[in-house]
Amino acid sequence: MANHERNKNILLELIKLPDNSRCADCGAPDPEWASYTLGVFVCLNCSGIHRSLSSRVKSIKLDYWDDKMVEFMKSNGNAKNRALYEKAVPPYYYRPKESDCVVLKEQWIRAKYERMEFTGETKYPPLSYTTGFYEGMLWKKGKENTQFLKRKFVLSEREFTLTYYNKENESKGPKALISIKDINATFQPEKIGHPNGLQITYQDDDHTRNLYVYHESPQEIVTWYNAIRAARYAYLRTAYPTGRDAELIPKITRNYLKEGYMEKTGPLQKEPFKKRWFVLDSQNRKLFYFKGQLDAEELGVVFIGTENKGYSVKECVPKHAQGNKWKWGVMVETPKRQFVFMCEQDREQKEWLDALKLVLSRPMSPLHH
Repeated sequence: MANHERNKNILLELIKLPDNSRCADCGAPDPEWASYTLGVFVCLNCSGIHRSLSSRVKSIKLDYWDDKMVEFMKSNGNAKNRALYEKAVPPYYYRPKESDCVVLKEQWIRAKYERMEFTGETKYPPLSYTTGFYEGMLWKKGKENTQFLKRKFVLSEREFTLTYYNKENESKGPKALISIKDINATFQPEKIGHPNGLQITYQDDDHTRNLYVYHESPQEIVTWYNAIRAARYAYLRTAYPTGRDAELIPKITRNYLKEGYMEKTGPLQKEPFKKRWFVLDSQNRKLFYFKGQLDAEELGVVFIGTENKGYSVKECVPKHAQGNKWKWGVMVETPKRQFVFMCEQDREQKEWLDALKLVLSRPMSPLHH
């Protein structure tokens, strides 16, 4: 028993070291699990993924650790493993965070320890997302309906385009030719209703266009995601030749700051309130609203500037409450108009206010001016 306590205390000291104080795979603080076959300290969620890889994991506090296991953990640790398994991660490859969806974390862990994609050794055939060209079939939601149909997609880094075809017969030409310049990709499993659901967004004339896709294979959809990121990175390197990776990598793709339903009224604030799906894109400083959460195109968009340009955000109670069922108000004021939105709960109101104020507080780029 004394031996067990001593070994547990050694492990608890090891996770106080800076490199071990965060999960080796998603960066979550205070990991309480460890793989004693790899020698890494991980969080509860990532430990479950490791277990599915036949990596042996134990709880630091609850399980029994013998001397040999503890010595192995002491001689390895997160930093040593990172030097081996993350030696050659491409700059565009997405490293998941604690808040990311399961498919991203699972494929990151499998790519590192199972497929050993980042050890720096030459791969043959080369990894699909590194070749500058990728094609395959994805299930895509119809623009006007909820049905998902198989469509062929072709990604070309040389052309900086993503193309998709409506039918398997390509002789009729592509349904859409999408420029990599304006594309974004973000995982949306809950919204799409599939664990491998990916939302691809791009600029289509005056509208923002959303495509909702998935693939049955987790590895395949994450390959698509990183292939798109690789093409975006190549485009940014061309568009901003003097840009450093620290500046370019955050611009490759982005998750939206906040999404959810609010009720919205018209410009006179006398029109009936209608329930709309809102998406806040902090990078573009735009608040989009849609009739439904899987709509292909937005109904409208509100640009969020800065306070010194006449923009503000505050909580409010509407003067006229025709048709609105919700009572937690958010007012966005722009130089031209006041927008009043209603949230279902006070928690939602606070989250929207915090998110909008965060965008307000950021300086505008020359492009936004």
